[in-house]
Amino acid sequence: MKTARDILAGKGTNIVSIGSNATVLDAALLMNDHKIGCMVVMDQGRIVGIFSERDVLVRVVGKRRDPATTKIAEVMTREVICSGPEAPLDELRSVFRNRRIRHLPVCEPDGKLLGLLSIGDLNMVESQLQETHIHYLEEYLQGRA
Repeated sequence: MKTARDILAGKGTNIVSIGSNATVLDAALLMNDHKIGCMVVMDQGRIVGIFSERDVLVRVVGKRRDPATTKIAEVMTREVICSGPEAPLDELRSVFRNRRIRHLPVCEPDGKLLGLLSIGDLNMVESQLQETHIHYLEEYLQGRA
């Protein structure tokens, strides 16, 4: 069964992160440059939060705060849920669904950040697995397997 580590191996582990003292404007520009919707907030090598497009909309724009002066630390999500690298796909799906999140950091037991999964990453892998299963079933039913 595929795991979080397998998904990261397929997508790469390039992690775009930002410090908590950066401004929302800095984060938004960085997310735009990298065409991403979420960043891990790191201070001194450890995860202290997560910052997403939704945080910009709800906690900055929705509250009429100035993105050029608002610090990430003021508006980031502090309760970061992490997955272990060996978590299977069904466990990942459950975390995304039950916690109603769209991004999930993958960390080693010692807290080292390995990568960031999105619900889209999981959907893509599950779709590919389903296509493979369908292909094998069609081959079997047609007597070619």
